[in-house]
Amino acid sequence: MRAVVTRVSSACVTIGAAVEGSIGRGFLVLLGVSPADTEDTAVKLADKICNLRIFEDDAGKMNLDLTTVGGSLLVVSQFTLYADTKSRRPGFTAAARPEHAAALYERFIAHCRSRGFPVRHGQFGADMRVASVNDGPVTILFDTDQSKERE
Repeated sequence: MRAVVTRVSSACVTIGAAVEGSIGRGFLVLLGVSPADTEDTAVKLADKICNLRIFEDDAGKMNLDLTTVGGSLLVVSQFTLYADTKSRRPGFTAAARPEHAAALYERFIAHCRSRGFPVRHGQFGADMRVASVNDGPVTILFDTDQSKERE
């Protein structure tokens, strides 16, 4: 799985003219799934992101997590995180098929919720507009395939 996590003051996702989900302080998570990903991958990545300490404490150090600041998550499916950019027209064959990706996207969201976090989300496969007020800006990249290589 790949995720781009941005610390935000606020974020929302709109489909057509309707706001599908919005949050205040928290994380905007753009989430991509590969064919090799499993439920275990989704749970481990959700745990990593939910435990991420990138909010500033009173001393100005990135030391606080979502729980401490009362933050929320906005999760948006993003198959383009698996783009092959060798040519000017990207290919997406490294992204999971929708039926596999949708199930793991839902599992990721469910695990974050089970940990007690407010989670809003887009609609898998929909044409969405995402707006965010980046805080910092602070943006962290996760790639579970690269994590496996280091183990």
